Amino acid sequence: MILYVYLPLLTAILLMDNQLKTEGKFEYLEIGEGTPIIILHGLMGGLSNFEGVQNYFPDKGYKVVIPQLPLYSMPILKTKVSKFTDFIKEFIDFKGYEEVILLGNSLGGHIALLATKLYPEKIKALVITGSSGLYESAMGESYPKRGDYEYIKAKAENVFYDPKVATKEIVDEVYAVVNDRNKLIRTLAIAKSAIRHNMAKDLPNMTTPTCIIWGKNDNVTPPEVAVDFNKLLPDSDLFWIDKCGHAAMMEHPDEFNSILNSWLEARKF
Repeated sequence: MILYVYLPLLTAILLMDNQLKTEGKFEYLEIGEGTPIIILHGLMGGLSNFEGVQNYFPDKGYKVVIPQLPLYSMPILKTKVSKFTDFIKEFIDFKGYEEVILLGNSLGGHIALLATKLYPEKIKALVITGSSGLYESAMGESYPKRGDYEYIKAKAENVFYDPKVATKEIVDEVYAVVNDRNKLIRTLAIAKSAIRHNMAKDLPNMTTPTCIIWGKNDNVTPPEVAVDFNKLLPDSDLFWIDKCGHAAMMEHPDEFNSILNSWLEARKF
């Protein structure tokens, strides 16, 4: 069994509880006013991954919204990409948004892609970075080595261009998830689901304007994945960030924000 980007975001789940809103079954961060940019985090990502984005775009006339995905709380039979996509559609309807910009990293990019395919009338624009959905070999190795801290540390460091980004806090969080049976079972369920939802045949029919921002040194979803996304999507633009791994918005937030803002302005979003 291939493990779905087990390490993609290895970033610590540092949820800012004082900023989170809870309404019904939804827990989310919401900052600013304007066109909603809904950000979808990766498998082990959290709200803190997008701190640079959430601090930048509200001043540019956008409402930044980051829902907490129920990765580890859904029933095991519903723990799959399609159900997370349904969850996002329910959230969009619950909030009453007419059109949104979806921004997804890693697993979040996969969910954003599927949502764009299924609900194009709701998705004004799509932004993907280090996204899965095409490259199954990027899903990691067969099974994480539970209890092997040094192995997890090495894998975490490999996600970033600069291994120092994988702080002890990040490694500790990933190690805890790997050794939590409930989370591990759901991680493996998501892995199977993601592999089944390869989107190569869907992309040519998806006409939503798409911004692809990719780290030139991404070891999880290598640069050729971005090239393929750009070839298959009818209306996409590809931008590279040098000396950057799988988490462009975290490793180079200023450059990421500048690229995305320029694209949004050029496309008049």
